Amino acid sequence: MSEQTRSGFVTFVGRPNVGKSTLTNALVGEKIAITSEKPQTTRRAIRGILNRPDGQLVIVDTPGIHKPRTLLGERLNDLVEQVLGDVDVIGFCVPATEKVGPGDRRIAASLDGYPRAKKVAIVTKTDAADKDDIIERLMEVDSLREDWAAVIPLSALGDGTLGPEQLDVLADEMLKLMPVGPRLYEEGVVTDESDDDRIAEIIREAALEGVRDELPHSIAVVVDDVEPREDSDLTDVYASIVVERDSQKAIIIGRKGSRLRDVGAAARAGIEELLGTRVFLKLHVRVAKEWQRDPKQLGRLGF
Repeated sequence: MSEQTRSGFVTFVGRPNVGKSTLTNALVGEKIAITSEKPQTTRRAIRGILNRPDGQLVIVDTPGIHKPRTLLGERLNDLVEQVLGDVDVIGFCVPATEKVGPGDRRIAASLDGYPRAKKVAIVTKTDAADKDDIIERLMEVDSLREDWAAVIPLSALGDGTLGPEQLDVLADEMLKLMPVGPRLYEEGVVTDESDDDRIAEIIREAALEGVRDELPHSIAVVVDDVEPREDSDLTDVYASIVVERDSQKAIIIGRKGSRLRDVGAAARAGIEELLGTRVFLKLHVRVAKEWQRDPKQLGRLGF
């Protein structure tokens, strides 16, 4: 192995919904983190692995930093702080479509608390902005700190005037900032998430579509069983969508079960892509109080 092989950890920070999970998926080349228009849908640290000829980036996807209004919000911010203290590179994300605001300035200033990590500024969503907006955003972001190792505009979708090559530019720049050392995971590995965890996130992403603003933080998913069916290319998947209160069950199920069927259809497509087989998916809707005597389980669900 070349002694110039580099590897290390990177995480992206920014306000909720600036495109961190989408960027993680684009770099890894596979969907390992759910994406949604609902803010704070990322509930835990998820690792994606980007393998390059000259090294490896371990990307830790985290929730967006925000002013917490609930205990869950405080837990999510605490999780981000823990991750920031351990990574080698922090990518600070600001969307090209929105002017830099007080929240961005606060997050950029807070990076002083992590002197060990190199900092890279990233202007995201350039596919949705014109050239003047992109230039203005780059100038605003550049002025936030004096220690940016690089300032890079890109679209995680690979669209727009800048083209998909900017993803490679970002990966190359971040890898240069990593310590010299061997790969941390075997080549070909794209995440350390188990299939059950990834299935649960696929179902949760489908369940988030179209729900009211307050409900996303009250949805969790538990995979009860995944079993290949004998003498068939079919895999049976049984899972529970867990909500916080009894009144929320009806929202998830919908009239005569219509919404739950839609969730199942959307989730099944993603699970089939992940497992590479046809899937029979059976979903149940349960209330978190069923686990009220098991605080560890409730904590894992995020309640």
